[in-house]
Amino acid sequence: MINNLSTEWSSFKAELQQHPELVLQFQYATDKWVNANYHITEIKQAPIVSVDCGGVMNAWTEIIVQLWEPTTEEEGRAMQVKKALAIINLVESKLPLNPKGIVKIEFGNSQFDTRQMYPGEFKIEGENLVLNLTPDATQCKAIGRGGSCGTTAAGEECCAPAQPEKRKVELVNLAADEKNCKPGSGCC
Repeated sequence: MINNLSTEWSSFKAELQQHPELVLQFQYATDKWVNANYHITEIKQAPIVSVDCGGVMNAWTEIIVQLWEPTTEEEGRAMQVKKALAIINLVESKLPLNPKGIVKIEFGNSQFDTRQMYPGEFKIEGENLVLNLTPDATQCKAIGRGGSCGTTAAGEECCAPAQPEKRKVELVNLAADEKNCKPGSGCC
């Protein structure tokens, strides 16, 4: 995992624990907020194992906090941090979460396609603990090792167009040996 925006689960949880009485708010884009009546519907732990384009195996864990906006308004329902912590404690009583897992917040609504985003910096604004979400992006791990996407054994870049395989075809003159190929012999 090579993302400079990532936050480990232990740091994320410790930040929440410092502000139990504040209201937890999420901003998913400029001037776009998750409705205050959101629910934390589940917390997922996803162990990831991959092989990148340079042939190197990678492994990390993601902790995904899923948010859901009900379609109907729920008056007076803004989640305090202590409620989020109660949900986290319930989850951790059944599923020990990797403290080094990378946190992602999963959210979507009718105007915003569901995606997983990184939590940014926590900010206190009045009685709110605000968390800005940053979109995730694809990445090439081989570049971080000084390559440009890995190489093949011949030294070609792995993302170069595939070259057609050249085959040698052996020509055999079947008519030269009539003894081996007669009707009913099974050779043809």
